Amino acid sequence: MRFTILFLLATLLALINVRLVRATGNAEDLRILARAEEPPKDDKADPNKGQQGRKGGQDQQDPRAQGNGAGQQGGQGTTKGGDGQSGNGNKDGNTGGATKGGGDNQAGAGNKDLQLQPDVIQKGSESTGQGASGSDAGQAASDTSDDNFINFCEGDTLTNGAQVQGGSCNGIVMGKIPAQSQMVSAIIVNPKPGEDIAANQAFDIKVQTSNLKAGSFTNPQATYYAAPQDLDGGGDVIGHAHVVIQDMGGTMTPTNTLDASKFAFFKGINDAGNGDGLLTASVDNGLPAGTYRVCTMNSASNHQPVVMPVAQRGSQDDCTKFTVGQGKNANGNGGGGGGGNGDGNNGNKKGGDKQVQDQGKIGLNKIDRRLVRSAKFVHPAFSTA
Repeated sequence: MRFTILFLLATLLALINVRLVRATGNAEDLRILARAEEPPKDDKADPNKGQQGRKGGQDQQDPRAQGNGAGQQGGQGTTKGGDGQSGNGNKDGNTGGATKGGGDNQAGAGNKDLQLQPDVIQKGSESTGQGASGSDAGQAASDTSDDNFINFCEGDTLTNGAQVQGGSCNGIVMGKIPAQSQMVSAIIVNPKPGEDIAANQAFDIKVQTSNLKAGSFTNPQATYYAAPQDLDGGGDVIGHAHVVIQDMGGTMTPTNTLDASKFAFFKGINDAGNGDGLLTASVDNGLPAGTYRVCTMNSASNHQPVVMPVAQRGSQDDCTKFTVGQGKNANGNGGGGGGGNGDGNNGNKKGGDKQVQDQGKIGLNKIDRRLVRSAKFVHPAFSTA
């Protein structure tokens, strides 16, 4: 009987031990399975990864070159670009998330336009010009930059396509510049120098241009200076012309500058003219009597003055002076002293010849003019009226 009881107890203990072993095995299996199904840790959870991205912008030589840049290499190309978005420095940035990281690195995938390509950096801007070829005593030292002045306007009021009357800073590049053989030039063919025009009568301003692909005129209220100068397929500047008339205050020879904020007439010519460079602006209501100066302002499409390739050159613009309502013309002694075009001088020469002839007829050709005037008598032969 005792033996039977011991045998049963031993059997029971053996069964209990087997169940414990199986339970332990099942738990280990569950732990293994759980580890297998656990998602991989991303770089944000691993302090040893993504550090290069956060360090990237700090390694840039220029502290201004910050943005969504070198940091985009941060995640080392792991699952989704990792910590690339936290990096600074535009120069190297976009190779990170987009190329190595792939996936959802938003800054890397859509930030290409903010990248300064190394092959567009102009080394000439790194020099002050002092001591270089062509330098002379008294020349100013140029400002310098090793990143094309990309952040020059930081902290200033941006032009941003508007005509900012209080002043602004425009960060848009100058753009494409024509060859020396295709520099813009202009001449005003109407009104003529010294010409007198009837007051309040309509007239046309005509300008002959060359090397200007006229007819490109952007919205001056929203795109002012907002894009670079560009060239057409033949190398001519794409743009248009402006003409402006200013009142000279009753004289043809002012000695003070004219107020640039005041004008009697202004027109942007937004068409291509006659197709051969001749542009026209109509002054429909004419002008009041007075003395005036008319000038051209040739521009690229976004209204900035045209940029030329060399310093020593003729002007790309023209000015001329004329009168309104003075009853004179450019072909005699009137019209502002002959208007400087030679016609008035020819008139004076002819008049002088006639005076000499008259003097011979009356025997006064040897009389000193001063003596005649001192006697308060001026013979018609000497009249300057």
